[in-house]
Amino acid sequence: MTAREEIARSCIWAAELTEDEIERASRGLIERKYSKGSYICHKGDRLDHWTGVLSGLVKISSIARNGKAMTFAGAADGGWFGEGSVLKDEPRKYDLVAIRDTRLAMMQRSTFMWLYENSTGFNRFLVRQLNERMGQFIATIEYDRILGPKARVARNLSWFFNKVLYPNAGPAIEISQDELGLLVGVSRQVVNRSLQELEEEGLVKLEHGRITPLNIQALITYDA
Repeated sequence: MTAREEIARSCIWAAELTEDEIERASRGLIERKYSKGSYICHKGDRLDHWTGVLSGLVKISSIARNGKAMTFAGAADGGWFGEGSVLKDEPRKYDLVAIRDTRLAMMQRSTFMWLYENSTGFNRFLVRQLNERMGQFIATIEYDRILGPKARVARNLSWFFNKVLYPNAGPAIEISQDELGLLVGVSRQVVNRSLQELEEEGLVKLEHGRITPLNIQALITYDA
C-alpha cells in the first residue's frame, strides 16, 4: 500500500467509498507541511484543493475592513474543510493559518469533483459535513454578537468534540491557552480566567496543555 493510499484510508470519508473510489481518491492526494504561524492561504487566494488536517491545528478566520478579526472555526486532526470553495471554484473568503506545526492532506479539485459527480457515499458525507459546518458558522455569528468571553471559550472548546467535523476527537484535547485564545479571539489571560471558572463549575478538568470536558452539552449551550 502506498503512502497516499494509507492517508486516504485513514480519512473519515473513506468509510463510505468503494475500493475503486478510494484508489481514485488516493491518486489525487498530496501532503504538505506548515510550520507554526504560517499562512496556508490568504483571503482572496485560490486554493484548488480540499483540505484535511492529518496533525496540527488550523485557524479559519478573516479581518474586516475596519480591522476587526473574526475566527470562523478551528480545524483539528481528522477535520476537512474548504469544500464550499472547491465546489464553487472560487477564491477563498478567509485566511488559513497554522496555529501549530501542521500536516495537511490536500485533494486536488479534479479528484474532488470526480467523487462529487460519481460517488453516492462521498455525497452523503458532504451533505453531513456541510450541514454541520453551516450550524457551526451560524453559531459563530451568535457567539460574536451576544455572548461574553467565558461563554465563547466554552462553546469554542465544545466544537473540538464534534465527531462529524473532528472524527479523531478523543476524551480530551491537547491545546494551549494561547492557541485557544487565537481561535476564540481573546487574550491568553481571558482564556485562563475562563477555564479556571469553568473548572470550578465542574464543566472541565484542566491539566498542563490538556483540557478534558466533563459536560460537553453544558459547554455547547453555555451562556453565563
